[in-house]
Amino acid sequence: MKKENDLNGVFGSLLPEIGRAVSEAGYHTPSPIQEQAIPPLLKGRDMIGCAQTGTGKTAAFTLPILQHLAKNKKQPICGKPRVLILAPTRELAAQIGDSVVKYGRYTKTTQTVIFGGVGQNPQVKAVKRGIHVLVATPGRLIDLMNQGHIDLSAIEIFVLDEADRMLDMGFIPDIRKVIKQLPSKRQSLFFSATMEPKVKALAESLVHNPAQVAIAPDKPAVERIVQQVMFVDKKNKDELIMTLMASKKLDRVIVFTQMKHVANKVVRKLEGVGVPCAAIHGNKSQTARTKALADFKSGRLRALVATDIAARGIDVDGISHVINYDMPVEPETYVHRIGRTARAGADGDAISLCSAPERDYLRAIEKLIRTEIPVDLKHALHCEKSMNATGADAKPGPKVRQQRGKVTVGANGRARHTGGKRPSQIKSRRSGSRRRSHG
Repeated sequence: MKKENDLNGVFGSLLPEIGRAVSEAGYHTPSPIQEQAIPPLLKGRDMIGCAQTGTGKTAAFTLPILQHLAKNKKQPICGKPRVLILAPTRELAAQIGDSVVKYGRYTKTTQTVIFGGVGQNPQVKAVKRGIHVLVATPGRLIDLMNQGHIDLSAIEIFVLDEADRMLDMGFIPDIRKVIKQLPSKRQSLFFSATMEPKVKALAESLVHNPAQVAIAPDKPAVERIVQQVMFVDKKNKDELIMTLMASKKLDRVIVFTQMKHVANKVVRKLEGVGVPCAAIHGNKSQTARTKALADFKSGRLRALVATDIAARGIDVDGISHVINYDMPVEPETYVHRIGRTARAGADGDAISLCSAPERDYLRAIEKLIRTEIPVDLKHALHCEKSMNATGADAKPGPKVRQQRGKVTVGANGRARHTGGKRPSQIKSRRSGSRRRSHG
C-alpha cells in the first residue's frame, strides 16, 4: 500500500525533513518544471528557466535552495544573507517567502521578505538578526543596501524571478546594481515567463554554462476556458460589467484594467450595485493589498479588480471568471490573464469587453492563440461599430499616454514608444531617484 508521505520522481531525492514538508503540503508528484529543474539545481548548476506562473516554478527553485542550506549548515551572519531571491512585486515576494517557510519548516532555515510600501524598521531588524534567505523587491533592497543594512558579499545562490516583468517595470538598472555587489562565485537562477531578446540578453549576462528548462506556455489551459467577447461602446462598459456581475454564476472574479484609476472606478461602480470587491494596484498600500487578497481568497469579496503588474504572482485557486474590462495591449498578456481561471485542470470562463479602439488588440490575440473567440451578439449593449472597426477606428487614437511616456499603436496592434520619458526614466520630485512604486 502506498504511504501518504511517499514521494515520486525527483521529490524522492530530497532530504527527509524537506520531503516531509512537501508531503504535508499535499504534493507527491513533481510538476514538469520541477522534474526538469530540481536535478541540475541540486548539482549546483546555473539555470535559465522559461515558465509561467502556476507551473510549480517557485517550488522548483525553493526546494533545491533549502536542500543546499540544510546540507551546508552555517550560522546566519548579521546583515549577510546566503541566498537572495528577487521578485518584481510585493505579492510575489510574499508568496515566495511563504514557500520557503512551508517547505523549510523542518529545517533550521531562517528567512525574511522585504518590500516597499511598509515601514522598513521590522525588515531591518530581521536582517540584522541574521537570515539564510532574503526575498526582496528591487526598490527596497537597493534602499537598504544604500543605508548599509544589507551586505551581499556572502550570497551563494541568486534567483531572479519574473525577469520579463522586471523589464516591464523598469527595474533592470537596479538589478544590474545588485548583480555588481554579488560575489563572482555563486549559483545563479533566472526565470521568466517569456524570453524576448532583452530578457535573453540579461539572462546570458547573469549565468554561466546554465542548464536550460522550458515549459511551453499554458495554451492547453486556454482550451479549457470558455472564452467570449462582448463588443460594446466604451461609454457602456460600466453598465455592461454591472449587468454581468448581477449573475450569481460569477462567484469569484478577477477583473483586469489597464490603468489604476480605471480599477478604482470599476470598484466604485460594482460596490454601488452591491458587489463586494476591491482594487489592487501599485498605488494601494501594502496593508490594503494584503487585506484585499485575504478577503478575496476567503470569499468575503466576489471580485478583485487589478492591473496586470499588481496581479502578477497572485495565486488564488477557484477563480470562476476572468473579465477583461480593458483589452490588453500585448496579446501574450491575454493568455496570462485568462490563465488565472482553469487552474489545476479546472474549467473556467473568460469574458472580454471590446470597444472599437481595442479591436486590433483582439485581432492580435486571436492570431496568437489561433482561435476566433466566440462573440456574444445577444447582450443588450452589443455594438456593431466596435465589432466591425478597422483601420484608425480599431486603434486607441493616434497617441496614448502611458505614465509620462507616449505610446502609439502600430499596424500590428503593438504599443510603440515614440517620445517622452519611459517609466524607468521618471524621476521622483522628493528624492531625485527613479520611482519604485511597485517595489
